[in-house]
Amino acid sequence: MKILPLIILLIFAPIAYCSDLPDLGDVSQESLSPLQERQIGQQSLMQIKASKQYYDDPEVNDYLNEIGDKLVQYSNEPSLNFEFFAVNDNTVNAFAMPGGFIGVNTGLLLITENESELASVLGHEISHVTQHHMARMVSATKGDTMASMAAIALAILAARSNPDIAQAAVAGTGAHLMQKQLNFTREHEQEADRLGLDLMEKAGFDPHAMPEFLELLQKSTRLIDGNAPNYMRTHPITSDRIADIENRVSKLPYHLLPDSLDFDFVRTKLIGLQKTPKNAIRYFNDALTTHKFGNQLAQRYGLVSSLLRDNQIERAKNELAILLKQAKAIPAAQDNAMLTTLQARVKRAAKDPDTLAFYRTAVQNFPQSRALVYEYTDLLINSNQADAAVKLLTDQVTQHPMDTTLYDLEARAYHQLHNSLEQHRAQAYSMAWQGNLPDAIMQLEIAKREGGSFYQLSIIESDLRELREMQSEQEDGKKKKKK
Repeated sequence: MKILPLIILLIFAPIAYCSDLPDLGDVSQESLSPLQERQIGQQSLMQIKASKQYYDDPEVNDYLNEIGDKLVQYSNEPSLNFEFFAVNDNTVNAFAMPGGFIGVNTGLLLITENESELASVLGHEISHVTQHHMARMVSATKGDTMASMAAIALAILAARSNPDIAQAAVAGTGAHLMQKQLNFTREHEQEADRLGLDLMEKAGFDPHAMPEFLELLQKSTRLIDGNAPNYMRTHPITSDRIADIENRVSKLPYHLLPDSLDFDFVRTKLIGLQKTPKNAIRYFNDALTTHKFGNQLAQRYGLVSSLLRDNQIERAKNELAILLKQAKAIPAAQDNAMLTTLQARVKRAAKDPDTLAFYRTAVQNFPQSRALVYEYTDLLINSNQADAAVKLLTDQVTQHPMDTTLYDLEARAYHQLHNSLEQHRAQAYSMAWQGNLPDAIMQLEIAKREGGSFYQLSIIESDLRELREMQSEQEDGKKKKKK
């Protein structure tokens, strides 16, 4: 395992320092540095993971990061290390946390009618981050520790999503916010709209999708007895705001952009996973028979996935053969990681003798696909090839230092290699990023007792100090909450 102290992973992840932001975004920097924003966002994400709301699906999260990265490169902070992730919640919402962490509810992914609508939401949230809107709200609370400010950030998000719990959420953090501080101002929303539209246009998405999506949400309130979707509460959608956006996009050309296969595959996957395997099979069979529900390639993808979940391996193989034949007629399907991953899963379930070789080639062709990396390294470990697994995982951890699954796989590989020190360090990293600080500390203590080089033990001591400080801050926050 590459020796990289936890304190470096927690604090010194890539951060953009930009000096040419508009005045509205600069105000927060009087109180919070970019480094502090990153720390708050990281600790907030740790708490989200600890609450089990984090939707731990590598294909869904890789897709969100792919779309998000296309937009981020045109922002005024293109080198900020954004992290996009899904939240397991069927309500329609998305949110931005300080430091570049953006969550998207599965419900919002399912309600969007095209990829540009999704990009409009991500562009808006990216702009909240680059203009430091949330950071200004957090800094206004005068929180005295990173842990307390991270808790405040989550309380603000919770309160904005549900006004009924605003008072309790804010009181729970010990932060005496005025109600107006719980909401982005009209200027914040207009600025995020304006900059989001600019990002969409530069990234090649259709900016006209932004007002179309907001109008869809506004109309939906009439169908649900006036109970507005969460996104309308966290980002108040008024007629004036929609009119302002429509006025801006009226001057822009339409971009007739076809949805990517990944957009259809991800939404199909989410639909299938909401159902039991047998109900999902019936749903996709009906969709293919009646030609309902959009993209037929995506529906067959959903059918094969559901057959695998139901352990109908032979039928999954037959349907996959039809899917691959149909895919040959679609250029975009010739080089698709999700389709390749599905093919690999069918081979693995069928115990095909060339499964390992297929995964090896797939990972070489799609090195950024964490789903393929997870499954390939799992196969390597099961095949007693832990050395190869460690080599691949070390490279991946460098790219994704907050990915707990990578650390779990590392721990398994090091266990097979009888390297107890690195096994327990990997387990500590996984637990720390899941917000389980006591167990992370315990794993590092075990690793220290295993012995090692002076450098290794120094790194472990540094990690322990950092985690204990974080744990102390969290405990102090709980004491203040009780008072």
